[in-house]
Amino acid sequence: MRLIILSLFLFSASLHATTIKIATLSPDGTTWMKKMRGAAKEIATRTENRVKIKFYPGGVMGNENAVLRKMRINQLQGAAVTSGALTRYYKDVEIYGMPFIFNSHKEVLYVRKKMDHLIIKGLEKGGLISFGIAESGFAYILSNKPIKEVAELRKHKAWIPDTASARNAVKAFKFQPIPLPFSDVLAALQTSLVNTIAISPIASIALQWHTQVKYLTEMPLLYGWGTLVISQRAMNKLNTSDKKIVTEILQRNFKEIDTQNQKDNSAALAALKTQGITFVKPNIQQLSEWKKLAEEGNSALVAKEFHTEKMYNLINKHIADYQKIK
Repeated sequence: MRLIILSLFLFSASLHATTIKIATLSPDGTTWMKKMRGAAKEIATRTENRVKIKFYPGGVMGNENAVLRKMRINQLQGAAVTSGALTRYYKDVEIYGMPFIFNSHKEVLYVRKKMDHLIIKGLEKGGLISFGIAESGFAYILSNKPIKEVAELRKHKAWIPDTASARNAVKAFKFQPIPLPFSDVLAALQTSLVNTIAISPIASIALQWHTQVKYLTEMPLLYGWGTLVISQRAMNKLNTSDKKIVTEILQRNFKEIDTQNQKDNSAALAALKTQGITFVKPNIQQLSEWKKLAEEGNSALVAKEFHTEKMYNLINKHIADYQKIK
């Protein structure tokens, strides 16, 4: 009798189990995937298997746009994506990624304490629950020939992410970019379809792009980040207790990933130098031209309503406040 009751209990529990399918470009075996698999195991344990998370790493579900389309039809319920893929859900999601808006990493951390919650709230209004922001870090120009001036960039076959936000962000520099999804970039570098990229040190190593370039322009171009999102529809299917457990564990893990990424980016930048990448640095006049064009471009993005004036003014206010107290 006890065996029958137990079997009925387990059968009933299985009927109410929820599997959340999450896709990511991050390869299996990376620190990110190890952390997320650990989080999934903890969630399954604490919810007594009522909530299970299944990951699809390494881009097996397609590029970020494809993954988000699959989320809209509920083929997937979640994704770990870069911020640029999320502009359709929240206009100001790329406010941190405006070229040259930040001057230092300390400045970034100060601003993020003031504004991360606004971005997360904006995504929620768009139907996505974010469990935190994890930096990919400052993107640097990596190329096969040294680039110090904007004019030199215009001579190269430069890749940008295949997103509207990326295409609009680079217009001020007046070069012809080659937009490609992240999953196609390594092959493009290997076949010389592109010879210049802009990406964070940690991502360049994780994706093996650094093996195809020779130079790094020692000039932080823009700040990048990613997030783990699950559709509001999928989260609403969980009971209150399970939803709280999932949120607590994923938020904690994503905060740990963010902290680790900050450390790893510093180490990765040093590693690029030891692996034979030559660092080149623009002089004051060259840097001034980059920043002048970026400022004009950022203002144009706001004027064309790719970002709201409210958020643009707010981020500039926080940056100015930091400059006063540093």
